[in-house]
Amino acid sequence: MTEKYKTQVPKEHYYKDYDDVTRFISYFYQIDSVIKTNPKTILEVGIGNKTVSNYLKQFGFDITLCDFDVNLEPDVVADVGDLPFKDDKFDAVLACEILEHIPFEDVSMALSELKRISKKYVIISIPDSSFFTELLFNINIPFLNKKLLHYVLSIPFFTHKFKKTNEHYWEMGYKNYSKKQIRKLLKRYFEIKKEFQPILNPCHYFFILEKSV
Repeated sequence: MTEKYKTQVPKEHYYKDYDDVTRFISYFYQIDSVIKTNPKTILEVGIGNKTVSNYLKQFGFDITLCDFDVNLEPDVVADVGDLPFKDDKFDAVLACEILEHIPFEDVSMALSELKRISKKYVIISIPDSSFFTELLFNINIPFLNKKLLHYVLSIPFFTHKFKKTNEHYWEMGYKNYSKKQIRKLLKRYFEIKKEFQPILNPCHYFFILEKSV
């Protein structure tokens, strides 16, 4: 990895004002996407407040929790670029809203590790910063057809550079991080079986990936 990482947010970040309606939309799609792979074993990398893993455990899924932050009390403390698991260990690996937390030049290493430990499927989501998502979350007009806007105004900020925040090194939709470029990177390691952007939470873009030979 290009640098030694530090915990970006305290544990309390995942509890105080963290779970709003849009985040529960994301939780639904994370859970639904995992279940549809029909896995016997699951690894979740980046566990937040454990909402997703607690749900899956409640319904009998064998899920292992992995996170960089020891304070979140994961089963395994490790970085996504150096995962201490055997090859082909898990049927499905879930890594949602974590890749943007590492420098983009390290994402390839992380994807390689996710591929290595997965038997077949990897499910990721990443922030999608486009004109549409910014507009949608900054206006509130009665009877606004947001689904129509999704198709008409989904314009990336491809001419704008992303300014690193305290948490994110990059986001899809900005210069050098276009959706086309992200797809190209993912295809080095996986076949993209499905990709989608939830209408009710367009800020999170999902990729359902199958391990390539």
